[in-house]
Amino acid sequence: MSASEHPRPASLASLSLALRDRALDAESRTTLAFSIANDPYPLLRFRQALVVEGRARGALRLRCVSGLATPTERTPFVNWVERLGAWLLDQHDIDGPRLLLRDQLELPEDLAEGWAQWWPEVLWLVPLGPGGTDVDRKSSSDHAWALFLLEQPPPQALRQQLGGLAATWRYCWQALAPRRRAWQLPRRRLGWLLLVAVIAAMFLPVRQSALAPAEIVSLDSAAITSPLDGVVAEMLVEPNSRVEAGTPLFRLDRSELEGRAGVLRRQLEVASAELDAAGNLAFDDRSRLADISRLRRQQAQRQAELEALEARLERTLVTAPTAGVAVYSDPDDWEGRPVATGERILRLADPDQPAVEIQLAAADAITLAPGAEVKVFLSARPLEPIGARLTQTSYEASTDADGVAAYRLLAELAPTEVKDSAGQSLDQGTDTQTDSTANQVRLGLHGTAKVYGEEVSLGYYLLRRPLSALRAWTGW
Repeated sequence: MSASEHPRPASLASLSLALRDRALDAESRTTLAFSIANDPYPLLRFRQALVVEGRARGALRLRCVSGLATPTERTPFVNWVERLGAWLLDQHDIDGPRLLLRDQLELPEDLAEGWAQWWPEVLWLVPLGPGGTDVDRKSSSDHAWALFLLEQPPPQALRQQLGGLAATWRYCWQALAPRRRAWQLPRRRLGWLLLVAVIAAMFLPVRQSALAPAEIVSLDSAAITSPLDGVVAEMLVEPNSRVEAGTPLFRLDRSELEGRAGVLRRQLEVASAELDAAGNLAFDDRSRLADISRLRRQQAQRQAELEALEARLERTLVTAPTAGVAVYSDPDDWEGRPVATGERILRLADPDQPAVEIQLAAADAITLAPGAEVKVFLSARPLEPIGARLTQTSYEASTDADGVAAYRLLAELAPTEVKDSAGQSLDQGTDTQTDSTANQVRLGLHGTAKVYGEEVSLGYYLLRRPLSALRAWTGW
C-alpha cells in the first residue's frame, strides 16, 4: 500500500476502534497527544501531524509533533505553527473536524509563505478544546487542536469514521484536563490578593520590643571598699556566700603598719623617760621647767600618732555592715593585690530583693517608660520566663564590658503566683509571693531580657532600623 492509498472500508472500522481504545487508555495529556500525532498514520497517511494547545487566547504552543517525543527547540517552523494556530482561533468557528485548503483561505502574507514552504495543500483540523458557541471557545483559557497535513482530501467513507474518532479524542482530552480546586483562584488574582493582604498586615498594631543581655542583681546592695591604701592579705569569705552582720570579709596586710606602730611605741617610751628625767632635774634647776613643757608636748604627739596608727590597724580587718551575700569573682584575683583607699573589693547584696540589670544597646533603644513589661529568659531556665517591671532607665549610654554603647535598665521582678497541689491560685500576700520569686532566681545568673515598648504598626516595627540606617547614610 503506497503512502497516498487509504485502507479499505472493511478495515476502517477496526483501525478506528483500535485508535479509540488507545485514546481511552491514555493516562495523561502527554500520552494522548503522542497517540494522536502518531497512531492515525495507517488510517490517514499524513505527511505530518501536530498537536497544539494554549492556556489563553492567542498564546498557543506546539505540544507534540509526529515522530518526536517532545519538541524542545525554538525553530522558525515552531514559531510559525504557533502563529498560524492563533490566527485560526481568531478567524474561524471550528466546532468539529474540518478540511481546510490553502487556496481557499485568506492568509496573511507571512503565514501564506510559511504554508507554501512547509505544508501541503490540505489540512485536516480536529479541535480538542471545549465546544459550544464561538464566544465560549474564544473566551476559554484551554484550547487544543490536532493538525493533520494531507496530500489530498480523504475519501467520504474515511471522513465518516474520522468524525467518531475525533469525538473520542476530544472527550479524552477534556477528561484528562488538570483538576482545579473549587477554592483555587487564578494566579493574577491571587497575587493581587496577597499584595493587598501584605499591605493591610503592615497596619496591624504590635508592641515594640528589644532583646538585651540581663543579669540578676540585688535591689539592696552595698559596695565594700578598701578603707586604706595597702595590699589585700586574705579574703575571709567565699564568693557568693551568705554572711551575717559583723562577719569578717577580708583583711589588709598589717606588716608595714605594725612596724610603724612599734617605732612609735619606742619613741613614746623615750619621750616618757625624758619627761621623767626632766621632772627630777627641775627640783634642783628651775631652768629645766621649759624642757618639761616641750617634752610633754612631744609625748602627747607620739601618743596621738600611736593611737591613730592603732586605729588604722583595726581598720585593716573589714567586716560586713549588714547581712547579705558577698559578691565577687575569685579570692586569687584579690589576695596580694595592692588597692587604694575607696577601691571596691566586693558587693554585699540582699538575695531576698532580686532585680534585673539590663544592658540595652543604643542601636536597639526604643521608647520606654517606668512600669514597662519585661520578660527575662535565664540561661539556666530558658523554658520558664520570669516577668518583671521596669523601674529605672539611665539617661546616658555608657560602654559596657564588650565595648558597646548601652543604656543601663533596672527592672524589679514581678511576684509569682503561688498555687496549691490542685493548680488553684492561693492568695498568700505580697511578701509570700516575693519570697517565691526570690527562691526561683540566684544573684549573678545571666540571660536575655525582652523589653516591651509602646504599640506601633507592623510596618514601622519591621522597617524602623532599615529606615534609621538609610537616613543616617543619606542624611535625609
